[in-house]
Amino acid sequence: MEKAKKVKLTIFLLVVGMICMFTAVVSDHWAVLSPEVEQVNATCEMAHFGLWRLCKKNLYITDPEWLGQGCGPLSLPGEHNCTYFRHFTPGEESEILDVKTQREYSISAAAIAIFSVAFMILGTLCLLAGLGKGKEYMYKPSGMLFGFAGLCAIVSVEVMRQSVKRMIDSEETIWMHSYYSWSFACAVTGCILLFVPGLALLLLAMPQMPRNPWETCMDAEPEQME
Repeated sequence: MEKAKKVKLTIFLLVVGMICMFTAVVSDHWAVLSPEVEQVNATCEMAHFGLWRLCKKNLYITDPEWLGQGCGPLSLPGEHNCTYFRHFTPGEESEILDVKTQREYSISAAAIAIFSVAFMILGTLCLLAGLGKGKEYMYKPSGMLFGFAGLCAIVSVEVMRQSVKRMIDSEETIWMHSYYSWSFACAVTGCILLFVPGLALLLLAMPQMPRNPWETCMDAEPEQME
């Protein structure tokens, strides 16, 4: 495959990665939490959350098959209520959520995700500058910035994963079951499609290797990417 085609494919993957990461950052379906169903013909409360807010939904369970299992599915009709994490204060809703711990994890993950978005924006600016003829050298900083964005996204995903684990393991909460939802899948996809293509773009922007053993990199003819 020609180098120009490789660059175009890499840029396409980076665009898809940015879309996935932006979608994950602004959505609140990273994880879904639910208690264990102990009786039918009663309501149970589920929760799903993201980087910025927690949403709760009250579901009415009538099927005996759900006894001993997690409440759900989330698609069932029910009263829905969302609250941003910055609105939480110590003592509020402590019967359903370890507020302090979850808020700390979410703030950490959100802050790291913001760094990832900042690196993506800077990487995009460098990439746009590199699209001009004779400015392929701008692909180097662009690839590095996208790589950093991918690393930050990986850390943010891991922080949220530890958050879910802490929520389930804590005896102060009612949550017994959990699963990762589509926002988490978008974040993981964004991590991969930012980090790997970012490194690929950096490597593609490196000077052309010598064709002959006695030829130095400086002597090699530059390869034009059209």
